[in-house]
Amino acid sequence: MNSLTNNDYDFDTKIDSLGKQCIDSPLDKHLPHDDNIFISDDNSILIDVNYSNLKNRLKQKKEILAFEMAGPREKIFYDPSKVKCAIVTCGGLCPGLNDIIRAIVLELYFAYGVRNIIGIKYGFEGFIAKYKHGLVDLSPKIVESINALGGTMLGSSRERQDISTIVDTLERLNIGILFIVGGDGTMAAANEIAKEILERKIKISVIGIPKTIDNDIFMVSRSFGFDTAVELAAKAIQSAHAEAIGYFNGIGLIKLMGRHSGFIASAAALAQQDVNFVLIPEVDFDLDGKNGLFEKIKKRLLKRKHAVIVAAEGAGRKFFNENPNDLKKNDIGIFLKHKISDFFAKEKIRINMKYIDPSYLIRSVPANSNDHIFCSSLGRDAVHAGMAGKTRLIIGYRNDQFVHIPMEICVGKRKEVNPNSKLWIRVLESTGQGLLRSN
Repeated sequence: MNSLTNNDYDFDTKIDSLGKQCIDSPLDKHLPHDDNIFISDDNSILIDVNYSNLKNRLKQKKEILAFEMAGPREKIFYDPSKVKCAIVTCGGLCPGLNDIIRAIVLELYFAYGVRNIIGIKYGFEGFIAKYKHGLVDLSPKIVESINALGGTMLGSSRERQDISTIVDTLERLNIGILFIVGGDGTMAAANEIAKEILERKIKISVIGIPKTIDNDIFMVSRSFGFDTAVELAAKAIQSAHAEAIGYFNGIGLIKLMGRHSGFIASAAALAQQDVNFVLIPEVDFDLDGKNGLFEKIKKRLLKRKHAVIVAAEGAGRKFFNENPNDLKKNDIGIFLKHKISDFFAKEKIRINMKYIDPSYLIRSVPANSNDHIFCSSLGRDAVHAGMAGKTRLIIGYRNDQFVHIPMEICVGKRKEVNPNSKLWIRVLESTGQGLLRSN
């Protein structure tokens, strides 16, 4: 992740707690070890490790901020024999959801001895009586093989539900720790749930595991599912390239995920360096004009007889006058397919267009090996935070460490590809596309 400027991170990194931790952690007995395995709340990870930025902050007499390190605490808040835990998954599908569920259940059951674990069906709908979704009793036997499956065994939904009703249900169910897995909208709702719980002065810990295949969570270096997405997106590019070179003036056009950020498109293009043009939301481009996309494709075809184009789904929103953010209605992939075909028809140049949209294939597959490992760590650190009575936080990954990040810091913000970053410069170097601007 790129270093932040000095003014980018003036916020409170303190983590909320439900009360004093006074119960000895059972991990000291369950895990063989020679050294101390426990993490102190004083262990912190610097938010910005850029030396110049740190010097400037010190010079300006600004605090050097850090996130609390995730991991097991020596003293915990909840009695494992009495606490009841719940897991809910919300939003779109993403590789690794079942891995997260499995890791949470296994850590609760085997490391802490928690026996009362339930799953909430179909996202936040599961808290609302009118939907009549049942609960799922979760145990090691139930979750032992779910990591081999795509999707989520608990089901999901995108719809927002009434916060007070959700908290009422949590109270009725006598939940002690709620693990919420979801994207930006879900984490915003999780923050509201946690705030209402604190306002009511009830003892329920809310732990968020942020989910976005687009890898656009603010302050988080990597989100689960991203590694799998890039791997499969690279295979789609490989197929598009094979199709393109297989025909005279072949054009392979691939639309990838990335509503607000182009991390998947950029990383996949670098992973499979057969791409000639990468279009992302953060970088403007024109279709017409001397240096516009159409003329650049034309030059490419005249010289090499084939071209491969990758477009993130949020790219080119300026071309849609009505509701530019409605990506279901305004499909950049279909739009480009027709516009490119129309341009070459007017130029009387024969082309062979192959359009590939692997989005749902990528979203619904099981996680790859790297994401299996990553999800296991996320889930287990979420359990450590919850059992310690911490709340209103997400488990994030920053500067090669898992950390506790206050929910409020991430809500309503997104990480984006910096057009001046090494990532985007490498994309430009590998494609040779240059600036796709008419002026």
